[in-house]
Amino acid sequence: MKQQEKAGVFICIEGIDGCGKTTQAKLLVNKLRRRGFDAVYTTEPSSGKVGRLIRGFVLDRRRRVPIALEALLFAADRIDHMETEVKPLLRQGKTLVCDRYVYSSLAYQGAAGLDLDWIDQVNQLALKPSLALFLDVQPEVVVKRLRRKRSVMENMSNLKNVREVYLKLVQQQQLVSLDGDRPIKAVAEDILKLVLGKLKD
Repeated sequence: MKQQEKAGVFICIEGIDGCGKTTQAKLLVNKLRRRGFDAVYTTEPSSGKVGRLIRGFVLDRRRRVPIALEALLFAADRIDHMETEVKPLLRQGKTLVCDRYVYSSLAYQGAAGLDLDWIDQVNQLALKPSLALFLDVQPEVVVKRLRRKRSVMENMSNLKNVREVYLKLVQQQQLVSLDGDRPIKAVAEDILKLVLGKLKD
């Protein structure tokens, strides 16, 4: 990953499906805004053309597409997201909170058997975030939460493997782990403390 542009602050929140990351990312943006920060929520897959393709062609299927194709599509969407949204907002000095990022590619496609170094290579143009958080929740817990129609990646076996890759990234200090299996308010308070500490750096 490339070093982040310095004008703004780039935060990402990661975790297996159903861990609460979308809720926490949106809560964080609201809390930061109330404290006077110009915070913006964004997500991957993005709302761009490649992101919409992923939602329809990759996620809304009974069978997964070839894993290398999946990784390349996510990487392509990430480049589009970087150039059209992330970099311009950082140049404006925004505090950007991203719901999923490159670590999701490492975790989900890595868990499916792709080499992590290869995934890193195809994502080498992605900016390194100021802070990357991992909400750790047991797969057994999130499967119960996922009452909606599950995506092709949201089965118990896959989620366990994905979590294992995330935990390796935590060990490598690429991600900061938080216990996500607690009340929403408690998790949100811990996230805010970490982010405010980074914003003061």
